[in-house]
Amino acid sequence: MDEVSSISLYLVPTPIGNLKDITLRALDVLKEADVILAEDTRTSGKLLKHFDIRRPLESYHIHNEHKNVSRILDRMSDGMVFALVTDAGTPGISDPGFLLVRESIAAGFGICSLPGATAIIPALVNSGLPNDRFVFEGFLPHKKGRKTRIESLISESRTMVFYESPYRLLKTLQQLSEAFGPERQACVSREITKLHEENVRGSLIELLNYYQEHTLKGEIVLTVAGKE
Repeated sequence: MDEVSSISLYLVPTPIGNLKDITLRALDVLKEADVILAEDTRTSGKLLKHFDIRRPLESYHIHNEHKNVSRILDRMSDGMVFALVTDAGTPGISDPGFLLVRESIAAGFGICSLPGATAIIPALVNSGLPNDRFVFEGFLPHKKGRKTRIESLISESRTMVFYESPYRLLKTLQQLSEAFGPERQACVSREITKLHEENVRGSLIELLNYYQEHTLKGEIVLTVAGKE
């Protein structure tokens, strides 16, 4: 087991909607970090301003993470402490973070992931579907590999949780209905923790029909029952 004496990188979850969901510990870490790495400095800048946090803010996202990792590790060697945040939720969950964590561990630096906001668990619990065992699939591939991924889940017995865009939800519901059967139970959760939070439950075909008639907006989590 690796032993570390100090923390060089904190992974800090940020609210997915309601700013009150940030933890006191997260605020303390953000106030004390030498540098805050942000997926979008504009989005994180608003959060920091709201809580009157004034720390150096630098960009760290999927398009620049590979070229930035070595530079960040060098600065860790000099004793600097970093806090990584994404636009919303927990870093590394369908957001940048994994690469920096892996390389930091390989280099012997201490890592601390704070508990906090994520859309997965509230959506799963709200769905009313079995949650003692589940599998998180993140976003389905947009094009290449999409059909193969869905077919690989046909026999999955655990409850499945997906992230989805409002622009692709109808397509996903249609494809899952064809693969799993139209009566498979599911739940569409959107705008979790926000003013217009909505959880719509029913069969895949019922959800498809519902959202063909109702406007879709906001971040979406789709929870689907496993095969009985």
